[in-house]
Amino acid sequence: MRSIAAGLEPETEPGIASAEGGLVFLDGPDGVAKTMTADAAARTGQSLIDAAVIAEGQKAQSDV
Repeated sequence: MRSIAAGLEPETEPGIASAEGGLVFLDGPDGVAKTMTADAAARTGQSLIDAAVIAEGQKAQSDV
């Protein structure tokens, strides 16, 4: 399991995705930018959704 390194805070602002010329561009906070193929973007998106569901469950368990 990964832990948050000392002094690092999780990002609370979402990135913004756009498409142009058959590529997906992800612009995030603090100047983060990434260009991906459509396939890589779709798989990344699904991976993020899956991890978010797990994280929400972990948060709910820790709130008990």
